[in-house]
Amino acid sequence: MNKTDAEAAQDKIAWGALWALVIGFFMILVDSTIVSTAMPAIMSGLDTDINGVIWVNSAYLLAFAVPLLITGRLGDRFGPRTIFLIGLFVFTASSLWCGLSSSVESLIIARVVQGLGASMMSPQTMTFITRMFPYARRGAAMGVWGAVAGIATLVGPILGGIFVDTLGWEWIFFVNVPVGILAIWRVFLKVPELPRHSHSFDWLGVGLSAVAMFLLVFGIQEGNGHDWQAFIGPIGSWHMIVAGIVLLVLFVIWQAKIKAEPLVPLGLFKDRNFSLANVAITFMGLAITAMSFPMILYLQSVRGLTPTLSALMLAPMAVVAGVLAPIVGKNVSKVEAKFFAIPGFFLFGAAITAYGLILREDTPFWVLLIPPVFMGLGSAMIWPSVSLTATRDLGQADAGAGSGIYNTTRQVGAVLGSALIALMMESRISAESQKALEAAASSAQGAASVASGAGSEVGMGAVVPEFLHQAFSLALGQALLLPGLIAMAGAIVALFFRKGAKPKSK
Repeated sequence: MNKTDAEAAQDKIAWGALWALVIGFFMILVDSTIVSTAMPAIMSGLDTDINGVIWVNSAYLLAFAVPLLITGRLGDRFGPRTIFLIGLFVFTASSLWCGLSSSVESLIIARVVQGLGASMMSPQTMTFITRMFPYARRGAAMGVWGAVAGIATLVGPILGGIFVDTLGWEWIFFVNVPVGILAIWRVFLKVPELPRHSHSFDWLGVGLSAVAMFLLVFGIQEGNGHDWQAFIGPIGSWHMIVAGIVLLVLFVIWQAKIKAEPLVPLGLFKDRNFSLANVAITFMGLAITAMSFPMILYLQSVRGLTPTLSALMLAPMAVVAGVLAPIVGKNVSKVEAKFFAIPGFFLFGAAITAYGLILREDTPFWVLLIPPVFMGLGSAMIWPSVSLTATRDLGQADAGAGSGIYNTTRQVGAVLGSALIALMMESRISAESQKALEAAASSAQGAASVASGAGSEVGMGAVVPEFLHQAFSLALGQALLLPGLIAMAGAIVALFFRKGAKPKSK
């Protein structure tokens, strides 16, 4: 067999493995967006309040984010195929548990287990791409990875709306069971075992990183939920965040001092591309998480659309990203990645900003469909280029650790985005609503409107009084400036990506 035939055979194995892996990857991405659509139904079905249903999402977020550094390294130690399969089984079984839950407490616990399964799966997909695809063909694989993320963004909310409207909220979890079984079968059939790196395991690093991540994420989530009060029960949210930062500093010091193989090889950050790509993907995780909530809330609370219709209004973004990401991926390795990343971040951020600036109570729906097209174009250019930049110089032994770090920074960005956009929305809604109330109270007709709407609570899932529609629209538009500006800042980071030397990983 000549070299060309050998490469063709290796490509066939690699692509077969990738398509098997993305079934599970698609499932965990859909699950991160599908639940938001079903929150009101879960509140009603399990007789819980808004705090209880928020924890359904927060529990998953915590359990997903905290172990990512560890699970990436576990893939190096015990094999990415093994860890992926364990995570896939845990995720599938816990999805069944979620659907069968008869109380919010049971659902929260099941979501914790589901998040742990997702955290085991997520880094392994990127590890396989890094280790099985040569650099010249890795961009195309990253394009598929980005396309799957884009399609999942579309499918999650729409599928959630359909299930809630027909079969019930339980089916947003039950649907994972047959998909998970299919994914397990395909992974067994198509994904090969890769060489393992049997080095010592840094258990102290595991403990420090896990506790630090938990304190940071929990402090951010609970601080936002309790208006950043000094104390949450016996422990202050600020105290938890400070303690998390201290432990994170200790973790970095320990990683620098450890003689055996560290959990996070700090030498990876000597590579400028890897470091900058992690900063850029943090901005992307923050922006893409922060933008969706104000948009969906505007479409449902102000414009009165159903969850399914509101998801369809954002569909152009996911459709464009899903179609273009593979095309970008095939070409991104032929030129410098920053030539895709810079315009991608700028388009993505500018489109979010434009969407925020046009939000009014009577903005034509066709106008609202335009910015998501450019968001999708920017997204399609960002995911493959930044991922390729992060992995191009990773050696085989560092693939798992690098993937774990990359996925962790993306998820931390998502956590920050969720917390910061809630603060922005609360602040701007309060300010704009107060202006509207003062203006309305100055007229007899307005005073009657204020009186009739006095008992209405303006917030997530609430019915907004008609006289507050314009104020609410303006406030949500102002909140969208945060993810818009942060995404455009990603273009500045990408400006410093370097072309680099020949990649180590062949």
